[in-house]
Parts: sequence; structure tokens; C-alpha cells
Amino acid sequence: MPGDHGSKVDISFAGRFTASAIAACFAEICTIPLDTAKVRLQLQKNVVAAAAGDAAPPLPKYRGLLGTAATIAREEGAAALWKGIVPGLHRQCIYGGLRIGLYEPVKSFYVGKDHVGDVPLSKKIAAGFTTGAIAISIANPTDLVKVRLQAEGKLAPGVPRRYTGAMDAYSKIARQEGIAALWTALGPNVARNAIINAAELASYDQVKQTILKLPGFKDDVVTHLFAGLGAGFFAVCVGSPVDVVKSRMMGDSAYKSTLDCFVKTLKNDGPLAFYKGFLPNFARLGSWNVIMFLTLEQVQKLFVRKPAS
Repeated sequence: MPGDHGSKVDISFAGRFTASAIAACFAEICTIPLDTAKVRLQLQKNVVAAAAGDAAPPLPKYRGLLGTAATIAREEGAAALWKGIVPGLHRQCIYGGLRIGLYEPVKSFYVGKDHVGDVPLSKKIAAGFTTGAIAISIANPTDLVKVRLQAEGKLAPGVPRRYTGAMDAYSKIARQEGIAALWTALGPNVARNAIINAAELASYDQVKQTILKLPGFKDDVVTHLFAGLGAGFFAVCVGSPVDVVKSRMMGDSAYKSTLDCFVKTLKNDGPLAFYKGFLPNFARLGSWNVIMFLTLEQVQKLFVRKPAS
């Protein structure tokens, strides 16, 4: 993982967890406007003509990343682009800290303590899949609240907001829908985050390892930049379909199950709906990964344990 290529660094799990949480939270603050735009695009269903005599269906409200961000800012104010930042930070402290902090220990467990040389890509993928699944199983309530806050658009005059804030959302969901409702869409969320985490961490690890073997490259910001972009691209390519299903299930209670959401989305909106918001998703995950990994590489240096003299 970051900082572990070349000479092995000694960082405790607490140090890895803290550095990972700090880096993930910083990346979240920087990129959540893109995530809000992505969620609105994913929740937007195709508009069909009300009757056969209609000349053409009305245009969708949100069109493209910049168009969506501009519409949100114009109708709801620029601050609306940071909707969900509080549960987003809750999520990154728990999910980001665990999935990244556990990656090295789990990868070492899979290869064995006596392993020497490069870690096989299959072991990196397995480690990323495992830590992503564990982390989001714990952090699912924060993801649910974040999506619900982001999904709420401009309301008609006099219509109260569904939730006044993150803590109100946690409380109302638990009180009105039951504690188990906080784990709504856990199945697609585990699938999505396990897959994306494996794609992100394994690809970052692999791309960085490959770049460092090329002449003229060293473990610096340029290498981290390329590896971070590669991680974001692979994550979006493999994770978009489950990401769309997850966002729709969390934002709309009409779906009975993961399969029901998948079938209805395919039937009503077509297969391309599963890659709705692909560009904003890549802009979000690409920039998120670059910021997070660049920050992580620097912050974790503060937690390296010096060898006893």
C-alpha cells in the first residue's frame, strides 16, 4: 500500500487508521459537490411522454455534471452542493479508516508472514474486497443518511424538509422505519464498496509498483498522481452499475430488493442507465483518489514508528 514499496515501513494499525481517516475526510470535503451531482443524476429517471400525442417528452431536469451542479446551485444555493457532508465525514472516518487501514494487515495475512517479493495481484484484490466489505457493513447507516440528504432537491413553498440534518435523519429513520432500516440496501452497498475498494486499492498498489520499476520514476508526487488516477478509473468502470442500484435503493423506498431495483431500472431506463453519471462519477472518484492518496502518502509519514536503538 502507500509507502510500503521499497523499504518496508512500520506503522501501527491505529496509525494507519488515523492517517486513512484524515486523508479520506479531506478528499471528501474537496469533492462532495461532484458526488451530490452524481447522486442527483443517478436518481433521475428517464422522462417519458405523458401521452402518445405529445410531440416530445420534456427535457430532464439535470443534464451533465456542470449542468447539474449549476442547477442545484441556482435553485437551492451553492451550499446545497455540500449536502450530506456531515454524514459523509462520518462515513469516511469509519469506512475510509477501516478499509484503507486494514488493507496492509489483511494483505499480509493472505500472503503469509514469510512471503518475500512482490505480492500477487490476486491477493491485493482479495484484500481490498475483504476490507471494503467489512468497513461498509459497519458504516452503512452513514451512507444511507448521506444519500437521503443529497437526494432532496428544492421543495415547494411551505413544504418542510424531510430531515433537518444528519443527526435528525439518523434518529427519524431509526424511530419511524426501525433500526434495521439504517442498513437499507446493505447488499448492493457491500457489493459496490467491496468491488470499488478492491479496484481502488489493488490498482493503486499495482500501478504504483509498476511505475516504480520504470527508469526515472521514484516514490514521489508524480507517481502518486498517476497511480491515483488509475485507481479512480478502474473503480468507476467496475463499480458504476452497483453504484446506481445502491443510490436508487437508498433514495427511493419503492424498490423491494436489489434484484427488483436492477430489473426495474433495466426495464424502464435501459442498460445505459447503469452507467448514468459515469463522467461525474469518474470526475468524483478520479479526483477523490488523487487527493486522498496524495494526502495519505504524506500524512502516514507522521505515524511511522522509528526502530528501537
